[in-house]
Amino acid sequence: MIRLPALVHADFPRFIALAAMSVGLCACGSIRYYAQAVHGQGELVLKRRPVRKLLADPATDPKLAARLSLALAAREFASRQLGLPDNRSYTGYVALQRPYVVWNVFATPRYSVAAIRHCFPVAGCVAYRGWFSEQAAQADAVRMQRRGDDVWVGGVPAYSTLGWFADPILSSMLRWDDDELAGTIFHELAHQLIYAKGDTAFNESFASFVQAEGLREWRAARGLPPDDGHAQAMADGFTRLVLDLRERLKKLYASGADTEAMEAGKQREIAAFRERYAQWRDAHWPNEHRYDDWVAKPINNARLLPFGLYDQWTPAFAAIFRASSAQWPAFYARVRALARESKAKRDAALEGLLCDHP
Repeated sequence: MIRLPALVHADFPRFIALAAMSVGLCACGSIRYYAQAVHGQGELVLKRRPVRKLLADPATDPKLAARLSLALAAREFASRQLGLPDNRSYTGYVALQRPYVVWNVFATPRYSVAAIRHCFPVAGCVAYRGWFSEQAAQADAVRMQRRGDDVWVGGVPAYSTLGWFADPILSSMLRWDDDELAGTIFHELAHQLIYAKGDTAFNESFASFVQAEGLREWRAARGLPPDDGHAQAMADGFTRLVLDLRERLKKLYASGADTEAMEAGKQREIAAFRERYAQWRDAHWPNEHRYDDWVAKPINNARLLPFGLYDQWTPAFAAIFRASSAQWPAFYARVRALARESKAKRDAALEGLLCDHP
């Protein structure tokens, strides 16, 4: 049971609404899952401390103060220059006693690259379930593995409540470099601004574009040189390799082969992917080994799911931004109109933009 402070918190009405909503869903969902979601979010609400008070407190560690000052500056830039929501999100801080705020559990059938989707009243249907406890996430993964599914658990340093709560800066976010910290604030605020329920690729691609373009403007405003694009180029190349593996597996699973042949083919494709990765790295990035650990760990269908979700439509959003004369209000108006369309119409429009601006 969560103990509420004597002082009524500004988020208290929404917290009560979330609790009531979760109770109403218990008849058709998991009581345990919704209870941990309410408890986890409530804990963040109650532990949040105003950043400005921390910065004014001489007892605050100077290194923490420097990181929080940067985050607050990025937060103000987001509203002032990027047209993102001007609210209390990212003006508070929560020190977590764990490396991640939540752990997402991704799952697919053993011979499919299609995610097992989970539907929620606010976010719509998504390709994962988030747990505030790593132990609970692993238990959920084990349950699905016993059912025969491919499963992967990934830690998440930050997430958006889509404006339901004043999302805080989390200690898990402060491990990043300056660009990643500022960019994540831009990304998560973009989710608060425009969100198409149940369309992960649209939402993440939109927020990723805002993050990238926002960072470009942020660096320019601070007199910093443009990013050299090295890390992004390598990330893009690695993503293409992973998506190629996923496409090969998709064709294998659709082949009609028996289970034994599909299992052998699956392992063969994963082994071939590792070989292609080593060749690609040695040919293009001989001194870079940032993805070696990911490639060396066990690979299954579920581990491939996050790839492509964050950048599938980013070139289309770049085209919309150019067509909006690089003006944020006009850009957001066009994106908001797209978000109101059906998914089929939205995908067709974005696909057309990709064809027109390859």
